[in-house]
Amino acid sequence: MASTSSGGTVELSGFFADLVRCETRLYNALNDRLRERHGIVTSQFEALRYLRDHPGSRVADLAAEFAIGIGATSKTIDRLEKQGWAARQPNPADRRSSLLALTDNGTQLVGAAEKTFTAEVAELIGGTLDSSSATAAAQALSKLRSVLERNQIGTPTG
Repeated sequence: MASTSSGGTVELSGFFADLVRCETRLYNALNDRLRERHGIVTSQFEALRYLRDHPGSRVADLAAEFAIGIGATSKTIDRLEKQGWAARQPNPADRRSSLLALTDNGTQLVGAAEKTFTAEVAELIGGTLDSSSATAAAQALSKLRSVLERNQIGTPTG
C-alpha cells in the first residue's frame, strides 16, 4: 500500500521495514557501547534516565512511557535494585504501589552513561543525516508517536 504526500509516493511496507531495522541497529549499537563502557544495556539506561528525570515515578509510569507490560517493567526495576542503582520507596498515597528513586550510584551511572549515549547517537545519526533531514525525520517520528500514544495504539494489555 502506498501513501501520497506532497513529496511523492511512499511505499509504507518499505518505510516500516526501514524504520524497524534502523531502530534495531541503533539500539544494538547503543547496547554494545553502553555495555562496554558502563556495564549496562540500553533498556537499563533508558529506565535510569527516566527515573532521574521523573522522580517519584511508579512502575506503571515507566510501563506507560515505554509501552511495555507491568511485569517486564517490574523485573527491570528488580534488576536495577539488585545492582544498587534504584530503590523502591513506600507510596504514601497508595499502599499498593511504590515510588521509585535513583540511588547515588544510579545517579552517577546515568550521568556518565548519558555522555556515552549522546556521543554515540551524534555519531550514528548526526554523521549520516544532515540537519534538515534529521529535523524532518524527528518531526515526522514525533507526530507519529503522538498519534499512536493519543489513540493508545500498541499499548500492552498486561
